[in-house]
Amino acid sequence: MSPLNFTHILTKAIKELSEDESYKRLYHQHIDGNPLPSAKALQDIIELSRAILFPGYYGNSTVNSRTITYHIGVNIEHLFDLLTEQILAGLCFGTDDECSYCTEDQREEAARLAADFISKLPHMREVLATDVEAAYNGDPAAKSFGEVIFCYPAIRAITNYRIAHELLMLGVPLIPRIITEMAHSETGIDIHPGAVIGNFFTIDHGTGVVIGETCIIGNNVKLYQGVTLGAKSFPLDECGRPIKGNARHPILEDNVIIYSNATILGRITIGEDATVGGNIWVTEDVPAKARIVQTKAKK
Repeated sequence: MSPLNFTHILTKAIKELSEDESYKRLYHQHIDGNPLPSAKALQDIIELSRAILFPGYYGNSTVNSRTITYHIGVNIEHLFDLLTEQILAGLCFGTDDECSYCTEDQREEAARLAADFISKLPHMREVLATDVEAAYNGDPAAKSFGEVIFCYPAIRAITNYRIAHELLMLGVPLIPRIITEMAHSETGIDIHPGAVIGNFFTIDHGTGVVIGETCIIGNNVKLYQGVTLGAKSFPLDECGRPIKGNARHPILEDNVIIYSNATILGRITIGEDATVGGNIWVTEDVPAKARIVQTKAKK
């Protein structure tokens, strides 16, 4: 059958999709000359950051002690250029209700933020080294740190989170959320960049873990697959929309272990050295050193 027979259907769809009411909340008015966030560029930024943070495991595998300064230098220069452009894209993206041209001040701000982020990479590597150590020590199947870095999805997701969190703390809009959602797609681990997570953090197996925006997680905390650290409820404004920014997710103190598929909801505290068993729904504070498990049904 000739495509011409369907012209009236196609024309009708075009007309409906072009009406203001159809797209007004789903449309971004791009201004020529403004950069746009790029998934490809952000993926390159993640790969460069991983190559800098874990040299020899990511990026050029031939790097050695004699050439490491050269390789890191090249990667950092490239990272600075890419990151400056993507931070600028975030700064210029605007909101749903406004369009603005990028200014020279924004370009200078983007470069400053990119440099500030790069200055934090040495500390970020120190923290990630504790995460690798926690994963290795917490899994008898792990044969080496290299195996953990190469193979464990948690290290990929936590690396993206720590990169995104630093950018968010610097005030970079939009880009941090894209970076953590990229890890979510890659690993099935969903960590909001706004969460605050201490050292020696690990997620065993990983798939299905959710960590909300206002979570605070202490040092030496271990989660298993399927754990949700979520919000129990949230207040609405007079229009029925969620009020943003309220602390609504759990606090996990040091040395907490949460087993698989546990759901921890609301601004509650799981006390130091506490253990929460699998498949449990927790909406109240858990005391320090407590062990919360399912109770057996009485016969």
